[in-house]
Amino acid sequence: MEPAFEPHLSVRFRWAGVALIVAAALYRLVYLGWHCPLDLAPDEAHYWNWSRQLDWCYYSKGPLVAWLIRLSCEFLGPLSQSLTGSEVLAIRFPAVVCGSLLLVGVYASMLQVYRNDALAFGVVALALTLPVVAAGASLMTIDAPFLCAWIWALVFAQRAVMLDARWPWLVAGVCVAIGVLAKHTMLLWVPSFALFLAATPFMRHHLRSANFWIMLGIGALGGIPILVWNALNGWPMLEHSRLHVGVAHEFSFHWLGPLKYVAGQVAVTMGLGFLVWAYAMWERRPGREAAPAFALLWWMSAPIFVFFGLFSFFNGGGEPNWPLAAYLSGLVLGADTLMRALYHPHRLWAGLARAGVVTFAGLGLVIAVLIHEPLPMQPILLRLAGPATERHPMPIRRVDPTCRLRGWRHLACEVDRVRAELRQRGIEPVLAGQRWTHASELGFYCEGQPTVFCLGPLTGDRRSQFELWRPNPIHDPSEFVGRTFIIVGPDVEMLRPAFATLGELRDITYRERGIPIAQWKLTVASGYRADFVRAGFNYRGLSSR
Repeated sequence: MEPAFEPHLSVRFRWAGVALIVAAALYRLVYLGWHCPLDLAPDEAHYWNWSRQLDWCYYSKGPLVAWLIRLSCEFLGPLSQSLTGSEVLAIRFPAVVCGSLLLVGVYASMLQVYRNDALAFGVVALALTLPVVAAGASLMTIDAPFLCAWIWALVFAQRAVMLDARWPWLVAGVCVAIGVLAKHTMLLWVPSFALFLAATPFMRHHLRSANFWIMLGIGALGGIPILVWNALNGWPMLEHSRLHVGVAHEFSFHWLGPLKYVAGQVAVTMGLGFLVWAYAMWERRPGREAAPAFALLWWMSAPIFVFFGLFSFFNGGGEPNWPLAAYLSGLVLGADTLMRALYHPHRLWAGLARAGVVTFAGLGLVIAVLIHEPLPMQPILLRLAGPATERHPMPIRRVDPTCRLRGWRHLACEVDRVRAELRQRGIEPVLAGQRWTHASELGFYCEGQPTVFCLGPLTGDRRSQFELWRPNPIHDPSEFVGRTFIIVGPDVEMLRPAFATLGELRDITYRERGIPIAQWKLTVASGYRADFVRAGFNYRGLSSR
C-alpha cells in the first residue's frame, strides 16, 4: 500500500520543526524554574533518593534515572537552588532533554519513512498536544530516558536495514543498552525487531549477519550491571516484576483484565489516538503490507501491545504507561492512516476526520493546561468530582491526577515542626514513612534532607529500595531499639505493636482555597521494639508469625 502523499523535503519545515521543539523545551524550563506549583511526584522523589546513593542497579529499575538526576544536580543544582529554592528544576532537567530528543527522534523516523518534512512537522506538532508527552517531558521518571532510547534505537534500526553499512547497527545497539539501563522492558525491543526480520523474507539474512549479533552484544552490555547487582542482592527486581504482572505467588485470573487494559490505553491516547493506531495496525498487518519500512513499524508496535495485554489476564489491567513504547512506531505508522482520513475523497468522512483532529488537539491542550495550572480549574473539577463522602473525603483526587504532586512541602514543614519540638526536649527522632512514597518525599523536602526510613513491610506495603540500604529498622532493629520515631502515613495505627507507646494521631491536611487536597496521619512513637521485629511479622499486616 503506497503512502497517501508524495515525498517532499523542505528545509523551511525542518527548521520550523526544530524551532517548535526548542520552543516547547524552553517553555518547560521557564515553567519549571519560575512558575511550577507541583511538588516532586513520589516516583521522582524516590529516584532522587536513589541518586544520593549511586549504584549499578536498584530494587525495581536500572540505574540510568539515578545517574541522570545525580549528574544534573551536580551541574545545575546551585542554579536550581537560586531560582526555585530547591533542586526540583535540576532533577527534572533531564526529562526536558529526553522529551525534546524523543520528538527529534519521531521527526527523524517520519522523515526516513515518508521523506516528507511537512508531514513530520505536523505529527510532531500534534504529539505536543498529547498530555502524556507533556507529562513525560516535565516529570523525571524512568519513562523519559527509556522512551528516548527506544525511538532512537528504532531510527538507527531503520537506517540499518536501509543502508549496507555497519555503523547504524552499532549505534542501535548502544541505544538498546542505554534503554535497558533505564527500564528493563527495553529488552522487548530486540524480539520485536527480530520478528520483523524473520517475517520479511528479503530481510531474514540479517538474522545470520555479524551486524545483527554485534548489535545484540552491545545491547546486552546494558544488562550486565543489572544482572550482577541482582545476583548479589537476591534478585529483588525479579520479585518486583512478578508482583507487578500479577504472577508473584498465586495466579488469579481476571477475565475483565483485557477490557480494563484497553480502556486504560484509550484514556492515555485520548480515544482518537487509539482509534488511529488500531486502524493502522489492521491496515498494515503482515500479509497485506509488503513495504519493509511500514512492516518494521508494525512489528515494533503490535507485539508490545499484545505482550502487556496478555499479562492483563493476571494483573487486572496493569499500569497505563506500560505499553507506551508501542505508540512511538505506531505514531509514525498512523500518520499515513490519518492523512488518508483527512483527505478522504468523500467530503463527509474528510470533514469528520478534520473535526476529530481539531477536537483531539484542543482537548489535549486543555488537559495540558489542567496539568500545569490546576488551581484555575478547581471549580470545574469539584463539580465533576461530586460531594465529599465518608469513603471519599477528598473527591477532587478522583478527577485531578496532579493531587499526587501537591502538599508534600506542607507535610514536610509539619514534620520539621514536630522534630524541632522533640529536639528541644533532648530527643533526636528517627523519621519514617509508612510507605515508600512518604519516606521519599520527606527525604527531599524536610529540612536538611535527612535520612528517612520506610516501615512499609510492617504494614503490608510492598518492598522497596529502602530495605536494601543498611542499616534500617526492618533488617537491623537492634540499631534502632528504644528510639523515638516520627511516622507519617495513611494508617500509622497499624504500627502500634512495633513500639512501646504510640502517641496521639494527628491529621495533617493540605488545602488549597479551603479545598482538601491531601491528608496524612502523623504520630510520635517511642520505644522501638526490636524483639517484635526479630520475632517475625506478617507482611500482610502486623500479626506475628
